Amino acid sequence: MKNGIMDTTIFQTMQSNVGESVNELSQERTVMLIFLRHFGCTFCRAALAEISKKKEQLESNGTRIVFVHMSDNNIADEYFGRYGIKNPIHVSDPECDYYQKFGLVKGNFKQLFGLNTWIRGFQEGVINKHGIGKQLGDSFQMPGIFLILRGEIREKYIHRFASDRPDYEKLAACCQI
Repeated sequence: MKNGIMDTTIFQTMQSNVGESVNELSQERTVMLIFLRHFGCTFCRAALAEISKKKEQLESNGTRIVFVHMSDNNIADEYFGRYGIKNPIHVSDPECDYYQKFGLVKGNFKQLFGLNTWIRGFQEGVINKHGIGKQLGDSFQMPGIFLILRGEIREKYIHRFASDRPDYEKLAACCQI
């Protein structure tokens, strides 16, 4: 992203595990491109659990979910499987190049370790039993979500805190065909 304007040719270079680019995937259906935190992160695990529950509904309404992660595809498939996400489409970005090109920043102390983050971290990690795993990527990298249709960003959600909990249904509703 340069001067707030994204070069949309990036969608053509983002090759998924199913052999299609994000641009190709977005031609007939809205792509919800979900940039995850690393798989060891409690909030990443909580997001996967929530998306797993909502994936079928979101996709039946015309949204195609595509994940971007910082691991290799085998590790990613293992985590998607743990959370019951069947046939996931995903893009591996271990160097966080796509994260940067989409304007997703490294978190500061408050975003990663502030009081609200600790409270929700306890809720998700201990009470909801998502735990904390080993670091599988850049632990400072912030997540985000972009809705893409026909190679254009139609909506986005940029996390202010690592603990943010986006409304996936509301995001998807803006871009239903």
